[in-house]
Amino acid sequence: MKQSVMPAKHNVFVVSLVLLVISVAAVFFSLNAGTIKLSALTMLQTLLGYGSPEDSMVLFQYRLPRILITMLAGIGLGVSGAILQGVTRNLLADPGILGLHAGASFGLIIFVTFFGAMEGPISLLIPLFTFAGGVLAAVLIVWLAYDRHRGVVPIRLILIGIAVAAGFSAVSLFLSLRLEDTTYTFASRWLLGNVWGRDWSNVWALAPWILLIVPYVFFQARTLNAFTLGDEVAAGLGTSVQPKRLLLLAAAVALSSASVAMAGGIGFIGLVAPHLARRLVGPMHEHFLLVAALIGLVILVMADTIGRTWFLPSSIPAGVIVAAVGAPYFLYLLTKTK
Repeated sequence: MKQSVMPAKHNVFVVSLVLLVISVAAVFFSLNAGTIKLSALTMLQTLLGYGSPEDSMVLFQYRLPRILITMLAGIGLGVSGAILQGVTRNLLADPGILGLHAGASFGLIIFVTFFGAMEGPISLLIPLFTFAGGVLAAVLIVWLAYDRHRGVVPIRLILIGIAVAAGFSAVSLFLSLRLEDTTYTFASRWLLGNVWGRDWSNVWALAPWILLIVPYVFFQARTLNAFTLGDEVAAGLGTSVQPKRLLLLAAAVALSSASVAMAGGIGFIGLVAPHLARRLVGPMHEHFLLVAALIGLVILVMADTIGRTWFLPSSIPAGVIVAAVGAPYFLYLLTKTK
């Protein structure tokens, strides 16, 4: 037993270390990407407080908050996808496919309809509205997927989630057509996955959701392992199946809703990141949750960097870049999944 466990732990350490190095490289690349170039020495000096006022403004006011948003949102989406795939026992589960993003989009549309402003202190309310929309979608899905004899049926979660997502998307589209031109432009780009959170207030609005919920999910790794064995086996192992499932679903809703609140309606990260993590370190959640979080971070940071720098003078939402990679991978998974 020790011989089988030690190589697995060693593999997780090596993969996590490599991904951590890639993450740091991606962040430094993103910090230097843009119309104003900063050398590695200049960035280091500025980060340590010895840069010029112009370099400090570029780094701390424009680039660093946006990069932190993409880092946090990438982690949140990667971990959220891992939770949903675990509790539903379906490797094709994803916050977007399950309808959570559609509910969060509905919450955002309600916010911009009543408040209009997307900047300043009022923007701190956006994660609350998107979370409320995601919770509303999740409650509908769980309610419709509930069986009084078997509790929440995992396969019904997926099918009903697709239907609920279609309904929320239709309502959101109808409401968005009634918005003013400026607000409609913001909402439409948000739906495409445009990273709009670029201020420190947006970072402070998102950070608590990620920093508090992700450690809780890591702590529940063994519970997620039990879910993959089936409800009967999980109950036999001492897991409170339905309460734990609902708590983990709430964590997935909170992570995905808060993440898309600042990074836009980005799909596929919650699908791709856990799959790649499993291929690298195996199916045990205590092993691949961290890897999935790092993969989500790298994907979103690089997608946003490519979208805002490779197509100057215009920019492409990060969600479009992610979809260009994620959609073919999703089709590949469909052909390989029995």
